[in-house]
Amino acid sequence: MSEEWIRVLIVDDQAPFRAAARDVVDLADGFEVVGEAETGEASIERVRDLKPDLVLMDVNLPGIDGLEATRRILSENPHQVLVLVLSTYEAEEMTPRALEAGAVAYIPKAQFGPDELEDAWTEASA
Repeated sequence: MSEEWIRVLIVDDQAPFRAAARDVVDLADGFEVVGEAETGEASIERVRDLKPDLVLMDVNLPGIDGLEATRRILSENPHQVLVLVLSTYEAEEMTPRALEAGAVAYIPKAQFGPDELEDAWTEASA
């Protein structure tokens, strides 16, 4: 099978949400989790090492926050990587901040599911 999988890195300091996000990725067509990180700093290292296609980035992280980690990941741009920001903040509040940091989209955690993941990827990679 020559299907190209979309490689996903999950970044969140809460293990239960990383597990839930992994389940969402597993249910989405054509996506696979290649790694996880718990801090903004670790996410930058994991992107360098794993070269994911997509990073699912939480905002509230120990150390540098997810928006600063997003800026740093995209400024290094060792390869083509897209960042999708996930958090508990209201979309009206966080979407402009996520986009300003360079993310392709913001999805509130409560609304995150396989369809939203697939739609965000399709829209961002078009």
